[in-house]
Order: sequence, then C-alpha cells, then structure tokens
Amino acid sequence: MAVTGDDGERAAATLEAVEGEEDDSRPLLSARALEALTEFLAEQQRLQQETGVPTGGDDAEGDCAVELVSEDWRLSQFWYDPDTARTVAEEIMVLCAAAGSSCLVGCIACPTIYTYLKKMDPSIAVHLLEFDRRFEQYGADFTFYDYNKPYELPSVMRHAYQVVIADPPYLSQECLEKVARTVSFLARPEDSYLLLLTGEVQEERALELLKLRPCGFRPRHSSKLGNEFRIFTSYDPQGRLGGWA
Repeated sequence: MAVTGDDGERAAATLEAVEGEEDDSRPLLSARALEALTEFLAEQQRLQQETGVPTGGDDAEGDCAVELVSEDWRLSQFWYDPDTARTVAEEIMVLCAAAGSSCLVGCIACPTIYTYLKKMDPSIAVHLLEFDRRFEQYGADFTFYDYNKPYELPSVMRHAYQVVIADPPYLSQECLEKVARTVSFLARPEDSYLLLLTGEVQEERALELLKLRPCGFRPRHSSKLGNEFRIFTSYDPQGRLGGWA
C-alpha cells in the first residue's frame, strides 16, 4: 500500500499523524507497533548506511529475486504479513491457471502481492502500478501511478488485464472512488476477476462502486495496524479465501 497524490496529502502522512491525530482515512498503528516499527526502520537505515545495500522486504527467506523495499510511512506504506501475501498470491495463481496462458495481472498499489507472485510463480505476467519510484527497480513490470489521476496510464493497459487487485492507500471514499476508476480502466470488460484489499469500513462502497463482496479471510499487516481489513472479490471464491462472508 502506497500513498499517492499532492504534496499536501503526502506531507500530512507524517509519523506524528500516525501517532496522534485522529484520521479515519489513514490506517492506524497501535502504540506498541509504532515503537517496534520505529526501531525496525532505524535499524534498516543503519544497515543501509553501513553496507550501501538497500534492505528489502518482509520475507525472511531471502530467496526472492524481486525484493520488497522497506516501508515508508510517509507514503502510507504498510506491507502485508507473509501469510496474507502468500494466501492472496495463491488465489491469483488459481485464477491465472483457470484463465490460461494469456492471463495478465494488474497490481494497483500492492507491492507485497506483486513480490510474492513473482517469487511463487515467475512465469505469471504481472504489472505493478505504484507511486513510489523506488519500485522502478522492477523494470518493465513497473508503471508510475498517481491515484489522483486514475486514467493517466498507457493506453495499451486499457481493458488488458484479466485479474486486477488493488490496495488503495487511504480508507476514504474519495480514494476508493478514484482507484475504482483505474480498476475499471484496466480490467477486461468480460471474464475478469477483481480483488480489493482495504478496510472493513469500505464494504458498502466496494459493493456500490465495483460490485465486490467481502470474503471470510482477514488480511493482516506486518505492522499490526489497528484497522480491520478485508479482501473483497467480484466472484465467489467458494472454499478459498474463506468464501464470500
């Protein structure tokens, strides 16, 4: 999850805001999680300064050719824990297997899922749309994306993706509405699968904007956010993801 938008919005997403301000549109950290993350990021920065090598990811296995960069709270980045990332990646792999070799996957602001997909099945054609330019390291798999400009994308992407998964950076109506426009821009008009990772508070909007319903599976973040998250889909996953709730 990575924030996009104007400088004022990005400047507002400071550690003080996460720590003290009441903002329903931004995921919340518990005091204990905030302290742990502060220590973790300080250690990440120290290691990078000492070694000159960027530290990567929430996957301790170390065998992923595509690394996940460290979270940046100023960009509202909170990576999913390994169990969540693997579960969602496995679901997308099932969808791609059913769709055939022509399946294309679009990941909107969800680099954790992108990273796990590339690790678990490098043959899957997956594209990451992200505001954070650190992900340019992914080469042709990366496209810069600002959710405030939902249609400013290469025309070749229009209706090209059979699977689209999105993780809006904010829990606001405005943010979801704009991301929903991008989802509709990317998805094939027929036979497409849509997945949305966002706060439980967005249930009604997810149904209204994209006709998505919540599943029983509960996504979790490595940073132990205080907000309750859900995964919403445009299809009934049956026994997977806990099925439609």
